[in-house]
Amino acid sequence: MIVSANQPYFAPFPGFFYKACVSDILVILDSVQFPRGTTWLSRNRFKNSQGTLWMTVPVWKKGLGLQQINDVRICCDFRWTSKHLESLKVAYANSPYFAEHLPFIKQLFSGGFERLIDFNLCVINYLLEQLRIHTRLVLLSELGVEARGDLLPVEICRKLGSLHFTAQYSARKYLSEDLFRESGIELQFFKPPSPVYPQLWGGFINNLSAFDLIFNCGPKAKEIMLRT
Repeated sequence: MIVSANQPYFAPFPGFFYKACVSDILVILDSVQFPRGTTWLSRNRFKNSQGTLWMTVPVWKKGLGLQQINDVRICCDFRWTSKHLESLKVAYANSPYFAEHLPFIKQLFSGGFERLIDFNLCVINYLLEQLRIHTRLVLLSELGVEARGDLLPVEICRKLGSLHFTAQYSARKYLSEDLFRESGIELQFFKPPSPVYPQLWGGFINNLSAFDLIFNCGPKAKEIMLRT
């Protein structure tokens, strides 16, 4: 059984879902610290006529000190939801498969979420379904693992009874290979692909939100992601 772990990014890029593809269980790190600065947890990139379209989910941080990811609340001013919905409509109205996903997008931006984790998991589960990925998701908060730092992924594997942990090569410097070796857990690395596919609006931009791939390629999205 191969285990991996990732923070619950907002509308993640295809590499997130490639990691899910090469894992039997993907642990969502929902009970670790929410970063103080800019983060993929609350923003991501799409594409419009101007090029890169940044979309940010506003969250409450001021005066709250350090927060766990699963404690972070979305700002109650829902004007941003209508703005983001309109931006996506304008950007992707002519993409081949946008209309199929518009009902979900409208529901997503209806203002029905209080916590960022619930909003992001809704998106992640939807994209997993559209990419036909059946990897099991497990929340760190449900595992009862208290370890942090280098010990966290090792203890996750122990809790799940796994002898295999996989991570992208860029995370190698953050993982203690000695700890995995001493624990009898095989540490594997992979390089997430950066799929190239037809896009609207001029030259190709890589590693956008997986929504861009799905809006443009529909049922072929998973094949494109894995082929590259």
